[in-house]
Amino acid sequence: MRLILLGPPGAGKGTQAQRLVQKHGIVQLSTGDMLRAAVKAGTLVGLRAKAIMDRGELVPDDMVVTIVSDRIGEPDAKNGFILDGFPRTVPQAVALDKMLKEKGLKLDGVIELKVDGGILQSRIENRMRESAARGEPLRSDDDPEVLKRRVDAYREQTTPLVDYYRWQGTLKSVDGMQSIEEVEAAIHRALTDRPIRKPAPKEKSPTRTGLSSKTSDGKGKASGAKTKVLAGKKPKAVAKPKAKARARKAKTAVARGKIRAPARRAVARSASKSARGSRKAATRKSKR
Repeated sequence: MRLILLGPPGAGKGTQAQRLVQKHGIVQLSTGDMLRAAVKAGTLVGLRAKAIMDRGELVPDDMVVTIVSDRIGEPDAKNGFILDGFPRTVPQAVALDKMLKEKGLKLDGVIELKVDGGILQSRIENRMRESAARGEPLRSDDDPEVLKRRVDAYREQTTPLVDYYRWQGTLKSVDGMQSIEEVEAAIHRALTDRPIRKPAPKEKSPTRTGLSSKTSDGKGKASGAKTKVLAGKKPKAVAKPKAKARARKAKTAVARGKIRAPARRAVARSASKSARGSRKAATRKSKR
């Protein structure tokens, strides 16, 4: 199973990702973790990424896709993966689709956790108060102003991405304001429910019909053997064998000089006329 989880900060992506990992035996892939691992391993891509990050610049999309490609090729990602933090933009999504296609893979779903901004902020503030009451250090991400900036940045970047996956038909939206268990169940339903595709209409094969031949008395009795042809197609007109033989014989006689000039022309015209008449008769008979 290959998934992408989308949702603003504080929507519960991390919690749901861990549950999906345990349930389906897949791995959670964070672009930040993958970049750090590549740098630590000293790979060529990792060293290039480190030089870029040391300059305070963003790592280019093609480099991130290369790191993701290397990571999903490892044995522990054989059963599938959840991408966390990637893609963030439509160009990244296009690059990801291209890479997966080259590997013969595709995404099974893109889960969007939808949350209300106001309620989300209240949830974060409650978490801050609970942490302070327990004497736990506060996370910088829990600062209301920091959270607001992150949510605004997410919406600005990700709205086109949501539209992209919706257009593809892979997006599944889930209400992230429910309890953890309810969100988990909703994700499961979204992944298992498949749209019913109507089968394509079957092409009708050409019907075959039997053509009955009339008897010599013209009473329209069907002969014992019926000629079957495809409907809509007319049989080719065939001249009678005797007429064709007479025409060939006359032409041979003319060519060898056995008939004098005036007679030769008359015989040739007669033979040609006879052959044409035979073909016309055969055509009329086939039409009847």
